[in-house]
Amino acid sequence: MKKVFVIYWSGTGNTEIMAKAVAEGVGDGAVLKSVDSASVEDVASCDALALGCPSMGDEVLEEEVMEPFVESIKDVVKGKNVALFGSYGWGNGQWMRDWQERMEGYGANVDEPVIAMGAPNDYLEGQLRDLGAGLA
Repeated sequence: MKKVFVIYWSGTGNTEIMAKAVAEGVGDGAVLKSVDSASVEDVASCDALALGCPSMGDEVLEEEVMEPFVESIKDVVKGKNVALFGSYGWGNGQWMRDWQERMEGYGANVDEPVIAMGAPNDYLEGQLRDLGAGLA
């Protein structure tokens, strides 16, 4: 069984809902963690990784915790399968395209991200479970 960390930051709860759906899709190998309790060692030790963060400000990652965490894992994601997900309230999803490009630049194998405008609906929760299952 693969160990898959699902690490997320959520301000309103929407991305947390998304993270739980990804973890459900992974199944028994899922380790669900808020980014403030995750470590570089967690990422280095996992078989695959899912990262979730909403769009903040001018379509960027949350800057206090998630941004520094993503920067800290750049040397340990090469060759890993990584899934990205998050929610947004406005804009066109540019933050996710930028994040995907960044992770691919670190050498990660990035699946097609899943994004939700606001709270995820049942359809998106199904996509998130599928995203998790693809990592398991």
